[in-house]
Formats: sequence, structure tokens, C-alpha cells
Amino acid sequence: MKPTTSLGQKSIQFLHILFPILVTQIALSAIAFFDMNMSGKFGTADLAGVAIGTSLWIPVQTGLNGILIGLTPIVSQLIGKKREGEVAYKVMQGIWLSLIVSALVLVLGALSLGPILNFMSLEPAVRTIAFRFLAAISFGIIPLFGYTVLRSCIDATGQTRVSMFITLIALPVNVGLNYLLIFGNFGFPRLGGVGAGVASAITYWVIFSVALLFIYRAEPFKSLRILRKFHSLSPAVIKEQLVIGVPIGFSIFFETAVFSTVTLLMSRFDTMTIAAHQAAINFASTLYMIPLSICMSLTILVGFEAGSGRLKDARQYSVLGISSAAAMSLATAMVLLFAGRHVAGLYSTDPEVIGLIRHFLIFAIFFQISDAIATPIQGVLRGYKDVNPAFIICFIAYWIIGLPVGYVLAEYTDLGAYGYWIGLITGLAIGAVLLLSRLVKVQRRFTAEYTASKAEG
Repeated sequence: MKPTTSLGQKSIQFLHILFPILVTQIALSAIAFFDMNMSGKFGTADLAGVAIGTSLWIPVQTGLNGILIGLTPIVSQLIGKKREGEVAYKVMQGIWLSLIVSALVLVLGALSLGPILNFMSLEPAVRTIAFRFLAAISFGIIPLFGYTVLRSCIDATGQTRVSMFITLIALPVNVGLNYLLIFGNFGFPRLGGVGAGVASAITYWVIFSVALLFIYRAEPFKSLRILRKFHSLSPAVIKEQLVIGVPIGFSIFFETAVFSTVTLLMSRFDTMTIAAHQAAINFASTLYMIPLSICMSLTILVGFEAGSGRLKDARQYSVLGISSAAAMSLATAMVLLFAGRHVAGLYSTDPEVIGLIRHFLIFAIFFQISDAIATPIQGVLRGYKDVNPAFIICFIAYWIIGLPVGYVLAEYTDLGAYGYWIGLITGLAIGAVLLLSRLVKVQRRFTAEYTASKAEG
């Protein structure tokens, strides 16, 4: 990354950072898409089982990944301040934190998974598939969280093309393993939806190994001497990362968990409705990769500029990113509006399931509009290291407003399952307004503080 002086230069650097992140996120989303798609082709029970397993796993994965990506603004601001010598130490502490997080997930998962699935009103076949799917994924938890730390460092240096390359390797590996393990081709065991979990675990080990290779062999990581020297665990540095990472993690968790909670609440509906709902959520999540990628790009760019004291440039990147997300959301809305039947056909061949998916996708249009505002703003706030208010806003918008509204509409009106989606749309819209208000306040505060410090200097 380098300082820029014009909007044109900022646009070029923004796209330089964004494009590899977007490809990376779409590829990661495509892995989940193929898990759902190929499981659905094997059978409706497998699709529903993977949907339930995914609904339990994704909030945990993304929430804890959010804690670990708190390293990104730390490293980007260090680079902006020309303190590259501290990066390797911070990354090592991130690895320690990832090991702690992995251990906690494995222990808590072993204790709680069975009771949680027993509590849900699932068909026996669906319950078995969900349990075995999650058990298989557990073998890849340690490399997954370790890779998150390495990727946070890689992206914070502006080398987002490296993350893109790693993920593009992972996609064919995962799809190929799905082909072998879900359907039992070429003599491999025919595992159905459970095979998707086995394939994901193996893929996590692959991407972690490739990331380590880049960290050791490629520049600028080789010059930064990342993981070249052992550092013991430092509670003070771990606390620093947690102060930034925990609010980010909880913000992400609250957003993803509310969608998963809706899927779990919908377990009272038939298997066909569960499968259609999850298929629509899966495609909407794929489209969500666009504002999410812009969010991650803005964290890097705003963190770099804020660390260097160039607050005007940080503000310009904010406007550029948010406006780009808004424009792209209109394009994705058109895809959902006019190509709904084709999208639904990617997930199932059952005409009744396709019809249900199409109806859910209409509601997903409104997700795109709110996400285009709220998600990039969160990336800007993270670049400023302002994370606690966003966490509170997300909790209020999704859990105090969105989920209760959805529950009331689903349980006490004729809307049924669609009521949950209307509630989620309400929460997302309110969250977007509150986050925009917070961004305005933060930028004014940073400008005032910087002006005062320059006057004193």
C-alpha cells in the first residue's frame, strides 16, 4: 500500500485491494455453496442435515474468526506508522490466540452438540447427518483458525492477491473431495452430506499449509520474519487483540447467528421448507460477499490512512467504498428478481422446492440494500479501531428488534416462515441507519483530535 493524492489513485488502490478479497470471499462462499448443492443432489434429508449443521457451525466459525481478524487493523496501523518490526510478534500472539480458541470450541462442541440436536424437533435421518457433518468438520478447526490469523496478516500488508491464490487452490480441492466422498465415486465411501464435512476439514488443512509456505518463502512476509522466531504467550498482547477482536467477533456472530437461529426455529416446519429456506440463505450469503469484501478492504485502507494521520484520505476511502457497495447491491437485486427460477434450480430438481426457494429469494432482495450500507460502514469503523458501539448496534438491531418481530409475524400471522425474513429485513435496515450515524460521529471526533494534536505540536 502507498499514500494517494487523488480520487483516481484511490480508486485504483481500492480496486487493487478489493478485487482479490472479493474473489477470495466468493470462492469461500462457493465452497459452502457446493457443500449445499451437492448434498441436495444426493437427497433432501442430506440437504436439510447439512443445513442444520451449517446453521450451528457458521455463527461459531464466523464469530470466532471475527475475534482473530482483529489482528488486521493492528497490523495495518503498524505498517502505516512504519513500525514493521513489531508485526511478527503480533502475529505469533495471534497464533497463540487461535490455539486457545480452537481448544475451547472442541471442548464445548463435544459437550453441547448432542443435547442441542436432541432439543430440536428433527427427523432422525436429518439429526444423524447434522451430527456426523459437524463431527467431521471438527478435525479441521485448528488449521482453520490458524489460517484466519495468517490471512489477517497477509491482507493487512496489502497482499490480498496471496489470499486469493490460496483460496482458488482450496475451491477445486473441496469440490473434488465432495465429488468423491458425497457420492462415493472412484471407490471412495459414499457418505452423503457427511462427506461435505470431511471434505471441508481436509480443505482447511490444505489452505493452512499453503499459507504457511507463503509466509516463509514470499515477500514481504519473509522480510518481516513472521513465525521465524518463537515467542511465548503474552497475556498483555492477547488482551490487546481481544479488546479489538471480541467486539468484531460478537458483531459478526450476532448477524450470522440470527439467521441460523431462524433456521433452527423453522425446524417446526417440514423438511422441504427447511431445505428451501437454507438454499435461499446460502445464495443470499454468496451475494453478501460483495459488501463483505468492501468491508474488509476498507478496514485495511482506513487503518493504513488513520495510522498515518491522513484522516481526509481515510474519509474519502469511506465514501468510495460505501457508494460502490450501494451501486453493486442494485445489480445483485436485479439478479434475484429476474433470475430467481434459475438460481433455485441450482439447489434442487424438485419443482415444489424450487417454488419455495424462489419466494424466499424475493425477500433476499431487501437484504442486499441494507447490507450494502451497514457492512462497509463496519469495515470503516474497524479501521479506526472503533468496534464496541458497532457490536451494541448489531445486538440491538438483530436480537432486540429483528428476531422478535420475525417470531411474532411467523407465529401469529398467516405469513408463516416468510415472517422471519420480514423481521430480519427490519433489523438489518435499522442497523444500517444506526451504524451510519455512528460513522459520522467517529469521523468528526478523529478530525477534532488530530487537529488539536497538530496545534499542540
